[in-house]
Amino acid sequence: MLIYKVRRLLASLFIGASITTILVTTVVYVFGSYLLLSIAGESDLVSSENFFYWLVVTGSTVGYGDFSPTTPLGKWVVSLWVIPLGLSLFAMIITRVGFGISEFIQRGKKGLRTMNHENHTVIIGWNGTRTLRLIELLLSKTNGDAAQVVLCVEADIENPLPQRIDFVKVDSFSHRESMLRTSLDKAARIIIDNPLDDVTLTTALFCDKISPSSHKTAYFQDENVGELLRAHCPNIECIPSVAVELLAKSSLDPGSARLHRQLLDSTYGMTQYSVVYRGDKAIPVGALFDHFKHGLSATLLGVRRTGEQKIAINPALNEHVTAGDTVYYIAEKRLPESQCFAVKVSDREDRDECLAN
Repeated sequence: MLIYKVRRLLASLFIGASITTILVTTVVYVFGSYLLLSIAGESDLVSSENFFYWLVVTGSTVGYGDFSPTTPLGKWVVSLWVIPLGLSLFAMIITRVGFGISEFIQRGKKGLRTMNHENHTVIIGWNGTRTLRLIELLLSKTNGDAAQVVLCVEADIENPLPQRIDFVKVDSFSHRESMLRTSLDKAARIIIDNPLDDVTLTTALFCDKISPSSHKTAYFQDENVGELLRAHCPNIECIPSVAVELLAKSSLDPGSARLHRQLLDSTYGMTQYSVVYRGDKAIPVGALFDHFKHGLSATLLGVRRTGEQKIAINPALNEHVTAGDTVYYIAEKRLPESQCFAVKVSDREDRDECLAN
């Protein structure tokens, strides 16, 4: 019974030892060993530059034998002080480090750590397999250099993809201190996808206040709620459910649902992407269309003008793309911005000449 109590006491000391306790114990152990060996007459050990090396090797019971005490009293000091206390201290440090690593990993899995990211993507909400599919699409290699993804949830779950994304669990999506653990104010993109539209609405309003410069996307089952949000926050992109539209379209044009799904799937085949034109000179749509098709093996779909919500699908070839316009295209993978608008002057002149004739 006594041995069992002693073992429990030592285990509690090892587990509960703080860094300060370990440092103080280490200092006492090193100076105590030095003092006792000096009294024992072990001048060769204490005066050697290898004293700390010998103390660590001996205290951890490795004992290479290249240095050893020679006096009887020195051997007693090693037997009763250096090895027993050194072994206990070694076990305490290893145990504390092990528990520290385990605690750090568990905090990450449970979403209790604070992130320190910039220009990352924050997904707010949990919808099971749909959220996992969303993460898979965001991390797809065809999207180029994928940014770090942070999943923020209220649900009582652990990180579903601990090796691929970061994870934060909060009490409320409108609690400032908890939400800032996702580095929300430094995010480049915020995706809000909750089962309840009213939660999505309040979360979107909160995110617009905390991170006004990020691109925010919110999914709504009821399009009317999305219109309400757009009236107050026009910069937030509201995504309505298109299930009814796809149902009607597929009934009239069989295969339309599969077509739309493949265009949105960045993990297989041709996919729809977008790029913003930041140049100074206007580019004719016709020249840009030829450049995409012949130079990049891609297809230009449409153009959204700066400040407008509506996208001009299949624009006229004599129209122009100007600074700030967004171009939508289909390609096998996301194309670099520099390649998208590398239209030669001769190409533009030839196009303008053809249109004039």
